[in-house]
Amino acid sequence: MTVKRPYSSDLRTAQARRTRRQIVDAAGALFAEHGFSGTTVDAIAATAGVSRKTVFSAVGGKVQLLKHAYDYAMAGDDEPVPMIDRDALQQVINEPDPYRQVELYADFVGAVGSRVARLYVVLRGAAEVDPDAAELYRRWEHERHQAMVDGPVSNFASKGVLRRDLDPVEAADILSLLTNPATYDRLVNERGWSQERFTAWLHETMLSQVLEPRPARRQSGAKTQRSRDGEE
Repeated sequence: MTVKRPYSSDLRTAQARRTRRQIVDAAGALFAEHGFSGTTVDAIAATAGVSRKTVFSAVGGKVQLLKHAYDYAMAGDDEPVPMIDRDALQQVINEPDPYRQVELYADFVGAVGSRVARLYVVLRGAAEVDPDAAELYRRWEHERHQAMVDGPVSNFASKGVLRRDLDPVEAADILSLLTNPATYDRLVNERGWSQERFTAWLHETMLSQVLEPRPARRQSGAKTQRSRDGEE
């Protein structure tokens, strides 16, 4: 009886992962430059240095390639860690001050937008010509909106800082629009804003459009008394 050596299996797994990453990276670069229709599987295979058959067996067709390219760009790597469990998003979620939370979230959206904006726009365009891409786009947009309702909007409402003239769905509509990667693409990639300018604008806009103004901080008793003494 022949027993397979564990390290042999590990090596094959590692090699498969490297090949998959090569293919997805090549696909992401080509999609970002040439769009969905302008990118072929043959071009992806040639750029990745693999066969056409390997592209399909390792990842799949063009929509799967675009999905994985977006996922990798969103996370910044190909580690099997859900986005919500990653440090950058956990820092936002665990911040107790909702006003500071908005600032951290704007930073997060700006950083992610720099990686995914072009691919998001490619997916949106692909949805107009490919049924599978259209289904993926619709599902992601629904999930993005629902995440706004269940996440920041619910949190702001529970802390009493959500604007009183907004219902939760409207607030989610606004946040979903502002944080849409296409908004980053328009202002930064097309209009030439810096990422820092975009982040500052996003922070201020989310504050003004979704949250009640921050309550004025009360002066300390000593400071208040000194003011009164000065008036006398």
